[in-house]
Amino acid sequence: MTDTSIPLKQKRLISLDALRGFTIAAMVIVNDPGSWSHVYRPLLHAEWNGCTITDLIFPFFLFIIGVSITLAYSKRMDAGAEKKSLYKKILIRSLNIYLLGIFLWLFPDFDFGNIRWVGVLPRIAFVFLACALLFLNTNWKQQIKIGVAILLVYWIWVAYIPVPGIGKPDLAIPEKNWANYLDTLVLPGVMWQKTWDPEGFLSTFPAIVSGIIGMLIGKLYLTVKDENKKLVWLYFIGFSMFLVGGLWNWFFPINKNLWTSSYVLYTSGLGTLGLASCILIVDMWGYKKWTFLGLVYGANAITSYVLAGMLTVIFYGLKIGGSSLNEWFMSGVTSVGFDPRFASMLYAIIYMLIIFIPALILYRKKIFIKV
Repeated sequence: MTDTSIPLKQKRLISLDALRGFTIAAMVIVNDPGSWSHVYRPLLHAEWNGCTITDLIFPFFLFIIGVSITLAYSKRMDAGAEKKSLYKKILIRSLNIYLLGIFLWLFPDFDFGNIRWVGVLPRIAFVFLACALLFLNTNWKQQIKIGVAILLVYWIWVAYIPVPGIGKPDLAIPEKNWANYLDTLVLPGVMWQKTWDPEGFLSTFPAIVSGIIGMLIGKLYLTVKDENKKLVWLYFIGFSMFLVGGLWNWFFPINKNLWTSSYVLYTSGLGTLGLASCILIVDMWGYKKWTFLGLVYGANAITSYVLAGMLTVIFYGLKIGGSSLNEWFMSGVTSVGFDPRFASMLYAIIYMLIIFIPALILYRKKIFIKV
């Protein structure tokens, strides 16, 4: 999705590029610890209700996709691009991202009898497709109405409507809600949690709203010309969403697995605050050197994510002397007295930097793979 972040006036919004890249780097770190038995709590997802730092990463990326859609397609529409040609590109890109997700699940064994048809990349594909089509066919007021309607209907449906065979939903138990029920009913193939999937059918709808909010923030960025007013609006809206999401948590718990409405606002608020802070520091104050890692990762975001998934075959699967590389690393670092959790985190950071090397080569050669 590297070409969906072209800002107005031919000038790249470096803060957005960097934020995208840092988000991917964070994804690699939390996905690839030295040992899953030894991980600092913030680097794990909340088991059910609640939100850790790790739970912010995926919604941040969907939010960034929404912002990027507005910046890129506003420019293309202003340049006179035909919707028909844009539809074709959107559909092809969505399909490519989805198929990459299926490939990553199957790699390296390619056991077609155990396919997980949903997942991180498939959800990215669905959100990108829905948001891009909405952008081309609705205005910002309609997008607000659609987003609000989805969040309210999802809240009432998941929290209050009785589930067949279960009765009143119990949001404290993973198996007693509509998302679990529909996943079991309609999802083919393998599910991440056997009877339900955190990237399942029903929770994809509020996930789309994470992208819609990004589109609206992108619209605000393009519309408000005064830089200081723009920043004030971003901070105000970001904090307001964060506050409303936190209050909504009392009635509809913040939950990544269900992608609850409170979770959408809570994480989108933080995403907006993060983007505003990056704009202030990078684009307005001019402090850009520290963004280099983010810019490199962001230039080939999906490619870097896929590469990180594929190379686990070597770094976690290849046995040398009966142990994998991560096991050797954990044994060596802990043997000199370091906390196993620190060793596990250090391994994840080193792995992220290893993935950074091919991303840097692509960046230096100005190769931007458009998935």
